[in-house]
Amino acid sequence: MRRTTLTLPAAALGPENPLPALRPLDEVHQIDDRTRAGLPDQMARQVAYEPLRSILPTRLRDAYTRDRVPTELDAIVIENDRLRATVLPGLGGRVASLFHKPTERELLYRNPVLQPADFALNGAWFSGGIEWNIGATGHTTLSCAPVHAATVPAPDGSGGRMLRLWEWERLRDLPFQVDLWLPDGSDFLYVGVRVRNPHPHPAPVYWWSNIAVPETERTRVLAPTEAAYHFGYERDLRRVPVPHWRGVDHTYPLRGTHAADYFYDLPAGARRWIAALDGDGHGLVHTSTDLLRGRKLFLWGAGSGGRRWQDWLTEPGTGGYAEIQAGLARTQLEHVRLGAEEDFSWLEAYGPLSADPTTVHGDDWAAARGAVAERLARALPRADVEAAYQTWLPSADTEPDEVLASGSGWGALEVERAGYALLGTPFAPASLGADQQPWRELLRTGALPAPDPATPPGTSLVSRPWRELLETADADVLVDPHLKYHLGVAQWHEGDRSQAVRSWERAIEISDWWPVLRCLAVADQTDGHPHRAADRWLAAFHGAVGEWRERYGEGGDGSATAADREAGAEGGDEGGAEWRAALAGLGRETVTALLAVDRAAQARDVLAALPAAVRARGRFVLLTAQVLVADGDAAGARALFDAGFEVDDLREGDETLSDTWFAVAERLVAADPESAGLDADALRARARELHPLPDRYEFRMRPA
Repeated sequence: MRRTTLTLPAAALGPENPLPALRPLDEVHQIDDRTRAGLPDQMARQVAYEPLRSILPTRLRDAYTRDRVPTELDAIVIENDRLRATVLPGLGGRVASLFHKPTERELLYRNPVLQPADFALNGAWFSGGIEWNIGATGHTTLSCAPVHAATVPAPDGSGGRMLRLWEWERLRDLPFQVDLWLPDGSDFLYVGVRVRNPHPHPAPVYWWSNIAVPETERTRVLAPTEAAYHFGYERDLRRVPVPHWRGVDHTYPLRGTHAADYFYDLPAGARRWIAALDGDGHGLVHTSTDLLRGRKLFLWGAGSGGRRWQDWLTEPGTGGYAEIQAGLARTQLEHVRLGAEEDFSWLEAYGPLSADPTTVHGDDWAAARGAVAERLARALPRADVEAAYQTWLPSADTEPDEVLASGSGWGALEVERAGYALLGTPFAPASLGADQQPWRELLRTGALPAPDPATPPGTSLVSRPWRELLETADADVLVDPHLKYHLGVAQWHEGDRSQAVRSWERAIEISDWWPVLRCLAVADQTDGHPHRAADRWLAAFHGAVGEWRERYGEGGDGSATAADREAGAEGGDEGGAEWRAALAGLGRETVTALLAVDRAAQARDVLAALPAAVRARGRFVLLTAQVLVADGDAAGARALFDAGFEVDDLREGDETLSDTWFAVAERLVAADPESAGLDADALRARARELHPLPDRYEFRMRPA
């Protein structure tokens, strides 16, 4: 095991969005009650069990761009004479590469760039390698966050080292660990995983290990099943046969047209495995102990939207990928109940596999999957996986020795608050940082210190114990609104919305502090009061701009001074970067709210008041186009599209880009005298005929 650096063209993540995420980002993996009612009982219960209400207390990561520069990433390499694994502890512990030395083959899809995109529950995520998804349906909030890493003696008694990754998952307040080691002479990377619930109450658990594999016309994904639950981006879940459905063999990822999930329904008692093999029968196989029951194929498909996403997430021309996955439940729509003070643990194995290509790619599905199962049984017997798991279990509590990387201080704060004894995963006081200090002071003194007035507000903690501390905290409620602000956020998260609004209204009685006005705007919109919400968003935006200008000064264009451009806008001042993130998030929300109530002129003024560096982002060019459309200037909006822009934070499944293009097209066609007399449907069809969506804006993941 050794430390190293991995140099990649990478886009900077930027600061976190300081606005509390009172509502989750749009999550495409959702189904309606009618669909859920038709599922098997256990699956239906787990789909309904503790769905995520928000991503609090974590924050959104939406300040990244697509400007990539060569960047050194901290990496940890573990290897034996057969395999070499490269792990990125600063990016969720992602396994970026798994290289098989005897055949000189990379077993994973190794992304040649680091390009954040809006796929994680909190925004920033990147493709490639093996990622450890914990928390709730979707990609983990730790996708682009550091985790703790250290060495531990390997469990096989060989004297080798095991790499331990661990962190505190904040959505569900659960600590977890991932142990990786390579036994001498082994062609398989062993991974021991443990998720613990230290609380005196049950907790919902979500886990999927996502493995990106290279995709070619001849790549086939195999698993021991004859049926799968298909989820398309029409948000419909249905049980379908494997491998053929609707005339297509969907075990070949590129034979599908649109992005889709296939959750394989493995028979009871069957060995848990999944493999992706190329045209010559070579590739990667994943297997595990039985607790990790789910297996899945995600494919982008061969349609234009899927191909565009593939290019967007990497470099055009570098080849695509599919994902094979393994999880605790049959589908990713489910959460599994973990009892109080209990844990889940299992073992996974990743390695090369080769099988006769004629059989693998033959028409006999039973023979194809049987050939893979037979080769896996020879390469790594099922009993050996169980034995390795039993050997590893005692080592899960072994204390790490050499620290290789540090994660966040949130676990240390929770350990200090509750006195948890978590053998094997130390959350040391030394990991506590500036983000945790105000809450540590609340814990120790009963008072929450006032925030720095020169920066946007800090993180809110929302679990029941922290809410109770906020409710009993000492504060001068006549002059300090921030305690009620944080208390309202905690109440909102717990579902006590009326009490949250009362807390925020009490804070407003003290001061028209813009973070509180913004929270009340979200509450108004949620409760069906869009006009009042727009008023409050506008007031919050003006308040934030006022504070920003007080710090950086006002430029001649009403947006920024030279000092702001040098410091805040260019990233030379950390406070300036935080303000830029706050104004970007608040500006986006405010413009959207104003457009929803037909106040385009005010929306235009909001855009003009943003820092120049924010206005230049593709997201705000798109908002400008929407404002122009609402203002009746379709030609001006079309000119923005023709000039070209990229929406850095386009959300998975979001069709705003294509919807805006066609809204512009319909208005242009409607203004054409040749369209006189056409009804709405004919006008829409003519707009699509005359103004087809350019490939650069095609990100639709479902049939148009």
